[in-house]
Amino acid sequence: MTAAYIVGDSIIVGIDSIVDAAYFEGMPKTERKWNATDITDQTGRTAVVTGANSGIGLATVDALARAGAHVVLAVRDLRRGEAAAASVRGAKGSVEVRRLDLADLASIREFATGWRGDLDVLINNAGVMNVPEATTKDGFEMQLGTNHLGHFALTNLLLPHVRDRVVTVASGAHRFPGARIHFDNLNLSGEYAPMAAYSQSKLANLLFTLELQRRLTEAGSRVRALAAHPGWAATNLQGHDASVVRRVAMRVGNRVLAQDDRAGALPTLYAAVQDLPGASYVGPDGLGEMRGAPALVGRSRAASDPESARRLWTVSEELTGVTFPQLADLIRTTGA
Repeated sequence: MTAAYIVGDSIIVGIDSIVDAAYFEGMPKTERKWNATDITDQTGRTAVVTGANSGIGLATVDALARAGAHVVLAVRDLRRGEAAAASVRGAKGSVEVRRLDLADLASIREFATGWRGDLDVLINNAGVMNVPEATTKDGFEMQLGTNHLGHFALTNLLLPHVRDRVVTVASGAHRFPGARIHFDNLNLSGEYAPMAAYSQSKLANLLFTLELQRRLTEAGSRVRALAAHPGWAATNLQGHDASVVRRVAMRVGNRVLAQDDRAGALPTLYAAVQDLPGASYVGPDGLGEMRGAPALVGRSRAASDPESARRLWTVSEELTGVTFPQLADLIRTTGA
C-alpha cells in the first residue's frame, strides 16, 4: 500500500506492506461502490458519535439520522453541538446533544453514568491531531489521552449498554515510520513530537479494537469491535497542527487530494451498519487508501500484535481506573 506521511516539515511517500491480505482474500467483492444511500433502515436503533460537532463526525450523525436512527452527539462544546444538531434537517430519525470531554475522566464517567437504556452503536470518532505538547485534565499526553485513553474509558463504561458494535476511528498514520507504543514513556516526556504522538494514538486505536474483540469473544458476547479510517478527508482536524508549514501543506492537500467529509465518513458508516467480522478495519479503496469507496483494508504488523494489544489494555486500565465489564453484565445486556 502506498501512503503519504508528513515528517517534520516535509511530506514523504512510503510503501507499506499489508500483512493481513490473506484475511480479506475470501471476502466478497462487488462492482457497485457502496455509499450512504445503501444504509439499511435504522429505525429503533440508537447511536452515540463522539466529536460530532463537525467533519466526519457530523456527516456520520447526519447519515444515520436520515436512515432513521436516534443519534446522540457527544460533544465538548454544547453550543457548537446544538448548532451541529440543528443542521441535520429532514431526517427520518432524531438527534440529541450531550456533553462529553474525552480529555477529562470525570466528564467521561458523568456521561456514562447518565446513560439509560440500550445503545446499539458506539462510534469513537473524536480526536486531535499533531497538536502542540499538552496534557489532559488527568495528566495524560493530549493526543493519547483524547484519542485512545478517553475512548477506552468511555467504551468500557458504556459496554454493558451496547447491543451491537463499537466502531473506533483510526488513521493511516498508524503506519508512520517508526510508529510504536512507547510503553516506557507514553507521555513522550522530554521527547515529544506531534506526529509521533499522533501515530502512537492511532496505533493504540487499532490495538484497542483488537483486544476489545478478543475479550468480547472470550466473554461470549455478540457485540463486535471494528475500526475504520477516513483516508484523507478535508475537515477541521488538520487546522490545529503544531507546525505552520504542515498546516499550509494540509490546506493545499485538502484542496487537491482530499475527499469531502461525507465521503470521509463512509468507512465509519460501513463499519457501523454492515455485517462484518469483529476486528475488521475499513478504509477507502482508492490509491494509498486516501480516497474512495469503503472496503476492508489491512493494517501494519505493529497494529496486528496481540501481545502489544494486551499490554496496552492493561496499562490503559491502570491509567484510567476503568476495567472490562463483568461477564454477567455483558450477557444481561446483549443476550449472548
